[in-house]
Amino acid sequence: MTISRRVALFLLAFGVWSYLLWPNFARNIWNSDRSWADGSPTSYLIVHLVIAVVSLVLGTIIGIIGWRAFRATRKS
Repeated sequence: MTISRRVALFLLAFGVWSYLLWPNFARNIWNSDRSWADGSPTSYLIVHLVIAVVSLVLGTIIGIIGWRAFRATRKS
């Protein structure tokens, strides 16, 4: 499969965007009043942290694919 340079840059930008967005989101969720009840985490916190972690993992994978595709377009 061949990925164009434009698509490679888009995938790379998506990976970077994920690392700019999701850590801030996780920090805001962690500090939210709805995240803790009597010192223990609520389902609100758990669900949103799972979403953030999965999004970071997918952003990493997509970013790596974009980086590799970008490097491959430079060689040819």
